[in-house]
Amino acid sequence: MRCMETAENAEHAANAEPAGNAAGETAPVGIAAQDWATAAASPQYRAAVVDLLGALAYGELAAFERLAEDAKLAPTLADKAELAKMASAEFHHFERLRDRLSAVDAEPTAAMEPFAKALDDFHRQTAPSDWLEGLVKAYVGDSIASDFYREVATHLDSDTRSLVLGVLDDTGHGNFAVEKVRAAIEADPRVGGRLALWARRLMGEALSQAQRVVAERDALSTMLVGGVDGMAAGFDLAAVGEMFTRITKAHTKRMAALGLAA
Repeated sequence: MRCMETAENAEHAANAEPAGNAAGETAPVGIAAQDWATAAASPQYRAAVVDLLGALAYGELAAFERLAEDAKLAPTLADKAELAKMASAEFHHFERLRDRLSAVDAEPTAAMEPFAKALDDFHRQTAPSDWLEGLVKAYVGDSIASDFYREVATHLDSDTRSLVLGVLDDTGHGNFAVEKVRAAIEADPRVGGRLALWARRLMGEALSQAQRVVAERDALSTMLVGGVDGMAAGFDLAAVGEMFTRITKAHTKRMAALGLAA
């Protein structure tokens, strides 16, 4: 699920904060204004956080595995090394989440297990056929899921929110994807049409996968609709629409950074 965020300044600014935490918004209330020690007094909230961290941890582990596999498609040794560096960053994120699960007395493997099939299915259905599709998936496809988790993070206690946003941080390789994809399109403009279609497919699959992850776990879905005691109101229907509008706008910016039509 992890991504290479855009290297463009405008994109970075758009993703520097959780999408729902724009300047001028009121300060966090309820659980979002608490630390973990206080918020975890709610068993329902604690279960939701364990689910969320489990989903993220497996996503990071899967991203590490996928990037290492995609490195085999790299056309040069330098490109292979760059993907290996990205894979290493993803594994470090996984370790942080695994250690946090252990710290809150949750068994990491058990926390990840419920999400393995959905995430494995997503990656199987969106396996890239070549090097460029792999770059677009890492840059665009996984970013959509990351945007969704940033939205979720606005509902979390301060300690968990900080961890989640930390593991969704830019892995530092956005310039690499933009440079390679733009160069390929310049060399053969027909590549742009194929990659644009691929990116649209990734968007649909990524949004569906994020929705499935939440829908299949009662604790997570209850948290998102504000059903946990002490939480601020969750996503009502209007807020869900606004959330997906923000995610779609971020996707359009990434497409533009790559030189692709949204």
